[in-house]
Parts: sequence; structure tokens; C-alpha cells
Amino acid sequence: MSKVAIVMGSTSDLPVMQEAVDILKGFDIEVMVDIVSAHRTPEKLFEFGKNAHSQGFTVIIAGAGGAAHLPGMLASLSPLPVIGVPIKSRNSIDGWDSVLSILQMPAGVPVATVALDGAKNAGILAAQIIGSQDSCVLDKIVLYKEGLKDKVIKGAEEVRKN
Repeated sequence: MSKVAIVMGSTSDLPVMQEAVDILKGFDIEVMVDIVSAHRTPEKLFEFGKNAHSQGFTVIIAGAGGAAHLPGMLASLSPLPVIGVPIKSRNSIDGWDSVLSILQMPAGVPVATVALDGAKNAGILAAQIIGSQDSCVLDKIVLYKEGLKDKVIKGAEEVRKN
């Protein structure tokens, strides 16, 4: 069974990152959530980043605001795919600092980056990565996408009635 690690720089990031937790649990994917600060707990970051693959994780989702070094540092340490979630924090410059810090990675250290506060999409992307090798998860993603389509079709019908 696949596991996804969801880490963030501080507890203030949890309201955003909870969307990744919720969507992954909805796909019946095991999730571990923790606080790993690139700046305040670098030893913990190094330990986690170097060992996540040997602890059974398949994907790492890392949310960070401000300077947002967490996703990139984890990607530099881990052989696992890392999905970065830029978070608009209270000390952020409209979130652009977080977006660019996660997006602009050097060659050889990729971080898949979702939209500002886009933790739900990070969870879906992690599930899709897992689904590429796990047919049960893939089937759940197919159903989820069908549900999105059905929602749009029903919304269009409602708009046309008015």
C-alpha cells in the first residue's frame, strides 16, 4: 500500500494542507502529516528527506510559505517525487515569494509545483502518481474525474433553466 508524506513548515500551514489530507484519504491512500521546518528544524528536514523512501512513502507533498525552501530542500535529499504547495503566509509578498521559491528549481532537482494554496491539486497529483502503478487508486481517480464532469454538466443545466 502506498503512503504519502504531507509536511509543512509550521502549524499555520495546516488549514491549507488539510485539503491534500482530505482528498488522499478520500482515495483511501495512507497519509502521514508532520511539521518539518527548513529553517527552524534543519536536522529533522535532513533526516526525513534522506529516509522517506525507506519508510515506505511513495510521494512527498511539502507546503511552505515565505521563502518556501522546504519542497526544494526535500527534493535535493530524496529520490521520491516532491510536490510543492506554495502557501500565502502572513509575511508573504502576495504569495509570489512562495510560488517562485518552489517553482524556480535548478536542473536535476525537480519539484512539481501547484497553484498558490493548491493543496487539493497536490493531493490529486500524488494520487495520480500512485494510480499509475496501482489500479485500485486509478479506478478511484477515474470516478473522481467523472464526478467533476457530472458536476459541470448539472451546473450548465441549472444555468440554462434560469
